[in-house]
Amino acid sequence: MERNLRMKEARLAKGLSQEELARRAGVSRQTVNMIERGDFNPSIALALSICWILDKTLDDLFWKEKEGQ
Repeated sequence: MERNLRMKEARLAKGLSQEELARRAGVSRQTVNMIERGDFNPSIALALSICWILDKTLDDLFWKEKEGQ
């Protein structure tokens, strides 16, 4: 799995720590860390919550293009 640098960049641009994003999303800091490291795929509900908090779309943070596109 690839790292989710787009999510990390969006979080940092909003001035949020992993702890604060986790608190707002109702998950642990470890969950946010695992998503950013690419070790965990969030549920759609969690992904949407993160998007709303960071003012981003699912495409902005989680869409992955097929290789060769």
